[in-house]
Amino acid sequence: MSYKIVFGVFLSLFLLNCKHNQEVRRPISHASGTFMKKSIDRNKKLNASEEERIKAIIKKDSKTQYYTSDKGYWYNYITKNLQDTITPKKGDVAFFNYEIKDIDGKIIYSELELRPQTYYVDKEDILIGLRDGIKLMHRGEKVNFFFPSHKAYGYRGDTKKIGTNEPLLITVTLKDFKSEVAYQKEQEERKIATQVALQNALNDSNNPTEKTEHKAPKTPIKRKDSIK
Repeated sequence: MSYKIVFGVFLSLFLLNCKHNQEVRRPISHASGTFMKKSIDRNKKLNASEEERIKAIIKKDSKTQYYTSDKGYWYNYITKNLQDTITPKKGDVAFFNYEIKDIDGKIIYSELELRPQTYYVDKEDILIGLRDGIKLMHRGEKVNFFFPSHKAYGYRGDTKKIGTNEPLLITVTLKDFKSEVAYQKEQEERKIATQVALQNALNDSNNPTEKTEHKAPKTPIKRKDSIK
């Protein structure tokens, strides 16, 4: 009988200890929620600060017409195409050049450094801002985009020249765009043409054409009559 009492007491203490441990763990979850809330609030303040900086620059440039995107960035046209109506969409390949500056206009990466880009629209991983901005452009247009950091390289930067939480001015020139089907057909035709050219060059090197040199006949030398 005493054995059952001892066992019951031990079991009660064990269950009480488990319950206590569960209660002790709760503040950890609560702290995690608090941290997330503070992080969200901090990001909101940061975004608001960056947007105010961009708006101040736009306000000073009163002679230029700026547009506000509902995706959270601003842009203006350097070159505008008023003839075309179509813009790049998913299933197209876009060909563009771009240059990256800080929002005060200092060059970070020149167009020459970044080289011409070939972009499969909505199928490749590029900056969030560019991903959307390119789809606003018509062929041949050149546009300045003001992107807050969350539309550019975010809190990590690019680990090279672009720092953490840095808003950017990115100038894009959309040279052309076409469907993936048309682009792949062009690539295939170019590949075949290259192979044919290489094969012809190889054939020419293995079977050189014999060339006969035709020399002009020598004009006979007329001897002068000897003086008598």
